[in-house]
Amino acid sequence: MIRAATVHDIPEIRAMIRELADYERAVEQARATEEQLREALFGERPAAYVLIAEDDGSGETAGFALWFPRFSTWTGTRGMHLEDLYVRPHARGAGHGRALLAALAAICTRSGYERFEWWVLAWNRPTIEFYTSLGVEFLDEWTVCRLSGGPLDELAATAPAVGERAPGSGRG
Repeated sequence: MIRAATVHDIPEIRAMIRELADYERAVEQARATEEQLREALFGERPAAYVLIAEDDGSGETAGFALWFPRFSTWTGTRGMHLEDLYVRPHARGAGHGRALLAALAAICTRSGYERFEWWVLAWNRPTIEFYTSLGVEFLDEWTVCRLSGGPLDELAATAPAVGERAPGSGRG
């Protein structure tokens, strides 16, 4: 069964985020607290949304998908960015990952989203093979960029005043 997460799922979502980070060899980077997740997912202005996969037989949480809307200047439409898709090791192979992706694809279709995009680690062969079986297109010509920590702060310190209604500008 696939369902929308509720605030009661936050401890389980956080646990799965840490499990995923451990699998991706970066558990020390998974610092989100339950309070941060509560605000981000269920606060006044949610930043992201979560679907939960439950095992039909046991009702146990088998996995989750965390996503948020994005916008394409080229198509002039919204799309979906899948931040995390995780199925617990003991539940893999039972169709939970495919069911989560199908539910997200249905949200895209209903919402008029033209693109459904996410990243996958280059070394994660089992997941890449799974995505290939679904007909996923891999965009090898793009490189992911990240600015964080000191370099982010340094660049931000050089910013001119923002006069428009931009997120974080203090207006709007």
